[in-house]
Amino acid sequence: MDLSRASFVREAPDVRRQALIDATARCLAERGIAGTSVRAICATAGVSSGLLTHYFDGIDALIVATYRDFGRRVGEAIDSAVLAAGPDPRDRLESYVLASFVPPVLDPDMLAAWSAFWSLVKSSPAMAKAHEETYAEYRRGIGTHIAALSPSMDENTVRLATIGIAALVDGLWLELCLDSRTFTIAEAQQLARDGISVWVDRH
Repeated sequence: MDLSRASFVREAPDVRRQALIDATARCLAERGIAGTSVRAICATAGVSSGLLTHYFDGIDALIVATYRDFGRRVGEAIDSAVLAAGPDPRDRLESYVLASFVPPVLDPDMLAAWSAFWSLVKSSPAMAKAHEETYAEYRRGIGTHIAALSPSMDENTVRLATIGIAALVDGLWLELCLDSRTFTIAEAQQLARDGISVWVDRH
């Protein structure tokens, strides 16, 4: 993800808002949640603290917006992978799943930011809602592609297959970010393909 510092001089409001989100992502990635403050974000963005409160109802709202922005970027990357896969349902399902193991979705430098988001899910209703909606959209995509590949599969089996594949991807993604020496990206992709086969081909 391009999290480079943006200039605010005579920029449109939506550009300023996005630049604050990008600065928050950088702070979370570099400092974690404990080091991410209004002062740190504004210093990273090169703006006064008043601009942050102009666009957001405080730092908590900005962090939630940053999480949603992460989800948007991940979704766009996955959609692009599926579009490039062509019309075959199997290829489209695999592309949707395997997109998590290549940049920009696989980005070990952003693990601290993701960890900060997850740490707030239990304590922040707004973050919990954002997390629920973001992951529901991701799982819905998996389920849609499974149903297209196996139209005779009943609804509950599609649901369970979706949960199983999503959990496998999450675990592999996390371990790759924590320690890429454990297994290679190619091995993670093969494990994900194997997971698809277990859940889809047997039905």
